[in-house]
Amino acid sequence: MNTAINVIDVDKIGSATSPLGLTKTIALVSGSGSTSAGDVVVVRALTDSATYNMLELPTGRLAKINPGDLLLGVLGRRRALKGFVGDVPPSLQSGDQLHLLNMGGVIGLCTGHHSSLSDAIKLEVIGLACDEAGRVLNIADAALPPRTTLGDTAPIVMIAGTSMNSGKTYAATELIKQATRAGLRVAAAKLSGVACLRDTLNMADHGAVTTASFLDCGLPSTVDVADLAPSSKAIIARLNESHPDLIVIELGDGILGGYSVDTVFADAELLEATAALVFCASDYVGAWGGIELLRRRGVEVDVISGSVTDSKMGEDYIQSQFNVPAANARREGNALFDLVMAKVAPRQTTSQEGWIAPALVTAGASPSS
Repeated sequence: MNTAINVIDVDKIGSATSPLGLTKTIALVSGSGSTSAGDVVVVRALTDSATYNMLELPTGRLAKINPGDLLLGVLGRRRALKGFVGDVPPSLQSGDQLHLLNMGGVIGLCTGHHSSLSDAIKLEVIGLACDEAGRVLNIADAALPPRTTLGDTAPIVMIAGTSMNSGKTYAATELIKQATRAGLRVAAAKLSGVACLRDTLNMADHGAVTTASFLDCGLPSTVDVADLAPSSKAIIARLNESHPDLIVIELGDGILGGYSVDTVFADAELLEATAALVFCASDYVGAWGGIELLRRRGVEVDVISGSVTDSKMGEDYIQSQFNVPAANARREGNALFDLVMAKVAPRQTTSQEGWIAPALVTAGASPSS
């Protein structure tokens, strides 16, 4: 049960709390009989880390975490192939020890990590943030409501991959940049992963007129979401409020793994709204596996990108052996954009008539290319 309410000033606020717009002065209770993912927690850093010691603030700035710092974060789970793995404890009391699971301020009990990382920073629980009535704050308090239907939407370009660090964000931001330079209004989102503003801020930096993510749906991560479709539709509906010409969406993590990415490809309405699918891989086996795995679901990959295309050899091999177009986002963003727009153009509707032509002219593509 919650105990007496105290007020405390924290040193740093994690970006995972950003939906609530909290300040450094926070009310808190010392414990809770039960906990939920998204609960806001105040902790004290007990240790340092040589490889993972930065906290992303709500502004997007990274701040060094020092032992003794009081931090504001959220309880959550992580299943990173190349990062930390951790869970939400069933209950919390002041003095319990947890760990920093990501730089956005997602906090939980670390159960393992990638061999390239040092141990996760240990944290001492000070208490759970609460309102004046002693009710524990949760980022779901400010969440977009889930949607069962999508409704009208601008054409969607979906970007998926084999795993984290396969090139998805680079492909997404390059497409946003190219489309923006071609005169299109682009909205962008990240539908899966663990809460952090870095990728959506990067999308905005490359020209996206509006951005959103699963964090806006009150999710510190998508590990425990049985079906991503309702939150995905809520995010896409929010993006469409800005009347974009094109929506670019990144699916964090891989199409296999712990973040429920596969459920996006199980939803017929989301697939119907997807005009082009870009798949990022780091090697031939990954590219082949993504193509074949999605094909078994009735989904065709339109373009292969990612580090497997960093060399011309990779592009040539994919195109000749897998019969799928390939383009590298780093070296030839315009070619990637042309391939994507060739898929988007035939999806043009009467209500969108005229918007696609300027982009195709600028990019040197045509609907039949």
